Amino acid sequence: MCGIAGFLGFNHLSDPASTLERMTISLKHRGPDAQGLWLDSEAQIALGHRRLAIVDLSAAGQQPMYSACRRYICVFNGEIYNHQILRTELERQQAAPKWRGHSDTETLLACFVHWGVERTLQKTVGMFAIALWDQQERSFYLMRDRMGEKPLYYGWIGAQFAFASELKALRQLPSFQAELDRDALAKYMQCAYVPSPNSIYQNIYKLEPGCFLAFKPSELTHTSVQPQVWWSSLEVALNGQQQLITDQTEALYCLEQQLKLAVNLQAQADVPLGAFLSGGIDSSLIVSLMQAQHSQAIRSFTVAFEQAGFNEAQHARAVAEYLGTSHTEFKVTAQDALEVIPLLPQLYDEPFADTSALPSFLISRCARQQVTVALSGDAGDELFGGYRSYLFAQKIWTKAARVPSALRKKLLQVLLKLPISRLNRLLLQSDQQLGEQLQKIAHALQASDSVYALFPRLSQHWQQPESLVIGAQTSELAWSMSKLAPHFSQVESAMMLFDTLTILPDDMLCKVDRAAMGASLETRVPFLDHRVFELAWRIPLEFKIHQGQGKWLVRQLLYKYLPEAMVNRPKQGFNVPLASWLRTDLRTWAEDLLDRNLIRQQGYLNADLVQNEWQGFLKGAANQQRLWCILMFQAWLASQV
Repeated sequence: MCGIAGFLGFNHLSDPASTLERMTISLKHRGPDAQGLWLDSEAQIALGHRRLAIVDLSAAGQQPMYSACRRYICVFNGEIYNHQILRTELERQQAAPKWRGHSDTETLLACFVHWGVERTLQKTVGMFAIALWDQQERSFYLMRDRMGEKPLYYGWIGAQFAFASELKALRQLPSFQAELDRDALAKYMQCAYVPSPNSIYQNIYKLEPGCFLAFKPSELTHTSVQPQVWWSSLEVALNGQQQLITDQTEALYCLEQQLKLAVNLQAQADVPLGAFLSGGIDSSLIVSLMQAQHSQAIRSFTVAFEQAGFNEAQHARAVAEYLGTSHTEFKVTAQDALEVIPLLPQLYDEPFADTSALPSFLISRCARQQVTVALSGDAGDELFGGYRSYLFAQKIWTKAARVPSALRKKLLQVLLKLPISRLNRLLLQSDQQLGEQLQKIAHALQASDSVYALFPRLSQHWQQPESLVIGAQTSELAWSMSKLAPHFSQVESAMMLFDTLTILPDDMLCKVDRAAMGASLETRVPFLDHRVFELAWRIPLEFKIHQGQGKWLVRQLLYKYLPEAMVNRPKQGFNVPLASWLRTDLRTWAEDLLDRNLIRQQGYLNADLVQNEWQGFLKGAANQQRLWCILMFQAWLASQV
């Protein structure tokens, strides 16, 4: 895993080489082992690379790298897990060059020479962001992996068309203008992340998963760069629904074999590797499969919180002891959070308010002391129906729809006018949680005319972010459930795919990538082997959600490796005691960022609304997630000065 950066066009740059070096150095955390720069003054192309050596630790793996025939040169971030298989195929077809080393970058370039760009992409099993210059055809390419595991930003910055793994590299260009996209900011307040294809900056975009850019620099204009799709999660899901595996025994067998293959491929490296273990179903299954393939104890890592109710460490410890892993438990205190929070804006480069970013970075930093690569159990929920919301949304809508629309709207208006404290008294609740949750559901229902409209709103923090963000015109997202509704007869399937297209790449995978790369650790996700994804969509919904229980088939597989008592426990998630921290150790930090005069001076947020949220929280409201969105934006804004 590495960091890449570069630009096209040298106009108005007094020293293109120094600019490229600054961009590349800013990504040193992604690749502490080596740096490579390449510039072509005639073509006016600059490519930079920071290396975290994982496969082929020798100089033969250095980038930027030429193909053997010198037609192509590329910089590449990620891993091609099946590159040895691709080498064998090239050799069998007598299309292999004389190999200089055994890096996957060299394999990738040989594949481009023999099969071309799009066919090579289809043959890969891996995660990647690639920049490629074809000297023969004078064409330039940017490519991103199927699921969005590796980040890639691009856009026009002055006279340069630029790209990078992270925004901090783009900020090194002399013409960079830090103009915020207020609509993107409003979407962030909804989602707690900036949804693709936007970034927080105007005219800078995320290349979406499964897409590539291809153009001739000589014909490049501000409007000529349009992403093309080379792999579609929607098409794969729809095709899978036409080829369902209706036999439970066969489905279980196929799932085990495909996950074994994915874990085996991803547990290959020339450096030490281990795995994250929360004690939940997904990470426990990955660690179980990984340990079953190794004769020696693999290294596993978990994080423990001091506060009761947020600590899964005992479950992870029990799984590790049963499987016989070499287990490390890292305890997190409020002081640890205080130390890490100032680092988050630099890690994520744009506002990011997933609270699990805190423990994700801490456990990555802990794991990096022992390993360079860690496997994780991410994506199991999206593929196999693990989130409670898949059942919750349908139940809420079914009950709400029984009430005539006009009457429902009037009842919701009354409910929303009730103060939280009074609502809790009516509900006989001593804390603020239930009343706050009920009002959040009421807001979502008020703006919904179907379960497809309701589902995304249930996970949104600010239902009307235009009232918070000054100057925002729209917070409409690129993907909507209504686009998926016609394709699925079962609403839960549409929900799972919606999360795969939105939350998975922009929240979950972004969180893991930045947290791990901030510690110079590579993470790998076996559930996102595209063949596992394809299989998941051939498994009927009733094998995923069964008798009100999510991930049913995954549980059946895990029973083969762990006792049922270790598997069947309530889902907890990677949560932090945010409300407690904000009312105690983090209160001064929060109040400084939420200062009314400061917010008015900045001119981005409605200062009165922000103060109302904070005062409500201090009085007991359970609105900490909405506040965290504001606080992470304010902290990010402060880091840009």
